[in-house]
Amino acid sequence: MAIFFEILVNVILPIFILIGLGGYLHRKFLFDMNTLSKLNTYLLMPAVSFTNIYENKIGGETLLHILGFLIIQSLILIVLSGGIARVAKFDRGVSSVFKNSVVLVNSGNFGLPVSQLVFQHNPLGASIQIVVMIYQNLLTYTYGLFNSVSIDKTKGKALNGFLKNPVIYAFLLGLLLHTLHIKIPSFLWEPIKNSSNAFLAVALITLGAQSAFLQLKQFSLPLLMSLLGRLILSPAVALLIIFVLKLDGVTAQALFIASSFPTSRNSALFALEYDNHPEYAAQVVLMSTIFSMVTVTTVIYLSTILF
Repeated sequence: MAIFFEILVNVILPIFILIGLGGYLHRKFLFDMNTLSKLNTYLLMPAVSFTNIYENKIGGETLLHILGFLIIQSLILIVLSGGIARVAKFDRGVSSVFKNSVVLVNSGNFGLPVSQLVFQHNPLGASIQIVVMIYQNLLTYTYGLFNSVSIDKTKGKALNGFLKNPVIYAFLLGLLLHTLHIKIPSFLWEPIKNSSNAFLAVALITLGAQSAFLQLKQFSLPLLMSLLGRLILSPAVALLIIFVLKLDGVTAQALFIASSFPTSRNSALFALEYDNHPEYAAQVVLMSTIFSMVTVTTVIYLSTILF
């Protein structure tokens, strides 16, 4: 139990202090959210992706294990969330938001900072989270977007959204330079590294600002099912897959922890853009982030025991 509270205080609490600070500052000064979003997406997140992959090596076998795990996990969650939506008799719109809330994970603004803190003495863990984040980007702009609107209308838009994401190119460039053992000049490396170091604080403050004006008007059945699916079902499925694939060590820890992160804000953005129960989608993002303070702490604690 002492380890549980140590994780809560030293890993999770610092995260939520910055999220709370972001919410407070946005309420007081009204940040330009478009600017913050672009700062994270086009500078800080690519810098983190590049530096982690450039500095740390993920072996080919480990990468295959990671991708195999992620594909199996997402397929199982897609099937299970679809089945739950049918059993609960959600209408088509609610079902779409519900499935996205379970399958799409906040692996960037929330997941990456958590992994950086948990694995600050073991860079492989943070590198694995980079792979998870890129996979989630792909899943978001394929399954997530196609799940929000008809495929005929969005096929080009989804592909365009994915190809415009700079995190992918930063990852590939970092991997190429690392593989070829190309040393980056210090006048280039220093600004890249400084940008990477700035990511954690800015990303969490941005997440807090995004949640500053969200309100919980009612605790509906779809909201409850979304929270259970994202915060309980997903880690349980991940643990089962890890045991079946016989993963262990840092790889198992990182993937188990990554499975417990709250719902992606993109789920709410899609719902807002296509006017598909946007309040429900926003509530899931807010409440899953709040409750993850307990659930993510629990999963991190279990990962230290199991692996």
